[in-house]
Amino acid sequence: MKKNAWNVLFVLLGLLAVAAGLWLLRAGAGFGAARALPYVCIGVGCGLFGQGAGELLAARAVRGDPALQRRLEVERADERNRAISDRAKGRAFDRMTFVYSALMLTFALMKVELAAVLLLVAAYLFVEFSAVYDRCKLEKEM
Repeated sequence: MKKNAWNVLFVLLGLLAVAAGLWLLRAGAGFGAARALPYVCIGVGCGLFGQGAGELLAARAVRGDPALQRRLEVERADERNRAISDRAKGRAFDRMTFVYSALMLTFALMKVELAAVLLLVAAYLFVEFSAVYDRCKLEKEM
């Protein structure tokens, strides 16, 4: 499937998810954890729509100018830009580690519902374990 077809699919799925979320919100969906479902649908739908629409608009902006398209591809693949991007991601990950830990501690001290704290802990551990796994994998390769 062409890249633009995927982006159109993302836009349509995003709109569908937002519509479903708004419908569930208006219908007063569920009880317990299911009360969050409309908001999750709206959030995921907005993300999908934004990603697809942004890619479609970017492709349309460079469609008539092959020189600009080539220049953007060179900049995207440039080693310096990739190194800067990787370093920024690393710094953001380091900050995220401390922010998540502080947030988990704050939630525990505020006596937030146990399920919410455990979900946050699970997400935190998933990210940390995947970082360790990726580091081990990269150390074997290099």
